[in-house]
Amino acid sequence: MADKQGKTRRIMVGSVPVGGGAPVSVQSMCNTDSRDAAATAAQIKALAAAGCEIVRCAVPDLEAVTALREICAASPIPVIADIHFDYRLALGAARSGVAGLRLNPGNIGERWKVAEVVKACAERSLPIRIGVNAGSLEPELLQRYGHATPEAIVESALRHARLLEELHFEAIKISVKASDIRRTVAAYRLLGAQTDYPLHLGITEAGTVWAGTIKSAIGIGMLLAEGIGDTIRVSLTGDPVTEVRVGWEILKALGLRQRGPIFISCPTCGRCRIDLIGVAEEVEARLRDLKAPLVIAVMGCSVNGPGEAREADVGIAGGIGEGLLFCKGEILRKVPEARLVEELVAEALRLAEQAS
Repeated sequence: MADKQGKTRRIMVGSVPVGGGAPVSVQSMCNTDSRDAAATAAQIKALAAAGCEIVRCAVPDLEAVTALREICAASPIPVIADIHFDYRLALGAARSGVAGLRLNPGNIGERWKVAEVVKACAERSLPIRIGVNAGSLEPELLQRYGHATPEAIVESALRHARLLEELHFEAIKISVKASDIRRTVAAYRLLGAQTDYPLHLGITEAGTVWAGTIKSAIGIGMLLAEGIGDTIRVSLTGDPVTEVRVGWEILKALGLRQRGPIFISCPTCGRCRIDLIGVAEEVEARLRDLKAPLVIAVMGCSVNGPGEAREADVGIAGGIGEGLLFCKGEILRKVPEARLVEELVAEALRLAEQAS
């Protein structure tokens, strides 16, 4: 599989570059009622604080279009309007300060309606994401292919793209999602071989936080590791802030982006003589929002612990009711178990302050 990262076209979503070698950006979608501008703006600020770089809002009706203006004005990050069926919603959203639209031209209706939307976007330099899901393919394609195969999904996406191209509009990014990993990965590989438009990755309807995180990490991770993908959204049934955190962990694990700490902790075994699970969970919770890219190790015994802790910026290696506190490969001191969290957190904060 050829490496496509850096070989796709560059588009701008507000101030965020997507494609053409830009860093893979992290997206999410509000689950508030978009007609409630205050609640939606508050959620967007929480998402931005967690590292969300582009946010999408559903626009089901004209009341939501009216709220968009206030939402966009309050948002610290670019807002994408999610539109289906009614071209008037797309036109209203384009005039409300959004940074782009997510729609499928084929379900907007007659060609003149699509042309009106394209004109509004072109005048404002707004990109359009063509988002094709396995669950919403055209009946003709389902009949011809038998079901939502990767080939059918990609044909649908390229059909939508051609409609925009015929209207001389090419500020496009594309997604081709399914709820199962194999079909999604196959569709993106196929699409990536046929177009240089930037690709938005995700496993749609991936599930609850536990199962959905695993499916998303595998599917999105496989594609990113192959050089496919320019921006990602982890779709989870839960708080969208969690989607953002998971997205960043995927990028960090692949060495594509760095934001905040990398946590290393051992799985525990019969050699462990401290409450390592409790210590690790508390350390991660207290340092999760740290901006500095520190490597923090929480290790449970003397077999792998000292070596891993020495490789980290700061860490502990557990003993019997105590642990060694390390910083930059040097042992600082022995710390009683009851003080391990406090002293590790304090040392991490000290390093973060030095780095700022």
